[in-house]
Amino acid sequence: MQVAVIGLGSMGMGAALNLVKAEGLSVAGVDLRDAARAEFAAAGGLPAASGAELPPGAEAVLVLVVNAVQAREALFGPLGAAPRLAPGAVLIVSSTMSPAEARALAAEAEARQFLYLDAPVSGGAAGARAGALTVMASGSAAAKAKAAPVLDAIAKKVWDLGEAPGLGATMKVVHQLLAGVHIAAAAEAMALGIKAGLDPETLYGVVTGAAGNSWMFENRMRHVLNGDETPRSAVDIFVKDLGLVTELARAEGFPALLAAQAQQLFTAASAMGHGGKDDGFVIRAYQALTGIRLPKD
Repeated sequence: MQVAVIGLGSMGMGAALNLVKAEGLSVAGVDLRDAARAEFAAAGGLPAASGAELPPGAEAVLVLVVNAVQAREALFGPLGAAPRLAPGAVLIVSSTMSPAEARALAAEAEARQFLYLDAPVSGGAAGARAGALTVMASGSAAAKAKAAPVLDAIAKKVWDLGEAPGLGATMKVVHQLLAGVHIAAAAEAMALGIKAGLDPETLYGVVTGAAGNSWMFENRMRHVLNGDETPRSAVDIFVKDLGLVTELARAEGFPALLAAQAQQLFTAASAMGHGGKDDGFVIRAYQALTGIRLPKD
């Protein structure tokens, strides 16, 4: 089976490398960056700078770009992959977007006689490299069946959310509400503890061994303690994703109070110049407000 991956970023690269290792798949990968294409080629994949450079006949394309605008451009733009795909190919779109955007992309795919799987993912760069992503999928039975060899190679769990496109996107938006609020709360707790005179490492040890812990606290505050601002997921991602949360909440007449507050915190950190840093460094907003000193500063 010929497969293409569009977007060889922190999650896309891991997914693509697992597809290369899977039996029975021939894998091409699309990315604008020379370094990403070189890494993919060294692992045995076929690199391309745009969808228009893909070899003809791919039966499945996995899209792991940032948002709906990039996904549409990657598939249906002037240099998009659509003309290079086999008739009836499945488009597995894993970019985070609004439910309305997912439905619009699915309609465009159907008009071009492609199958469409609304398939956001969670698990981060580490999960992608381990082939252990969680997939939140909605789409037709035919789309799910055709996508199965791809999902089997990249995921530890595929949740079937139904047939209607947009259900996967809705689930991911709700998930990002939790993720963003948890990171914001983790940063607030760490900043308060430092301000009040606690040793940051001791604070971390107590929380991660007690009931107040969360996966986000344990993961992201370790980055902060190490002074590691490498963006596995960046502050600006949550400016965008929490914006999707508040957009969905507004459409549903739902008061997403915590998500709105968290979005403002990420927006503040971005405005201070930290948008490209690891999202745990939303704590820089608290640093600016309180004057705390982070361990590696």
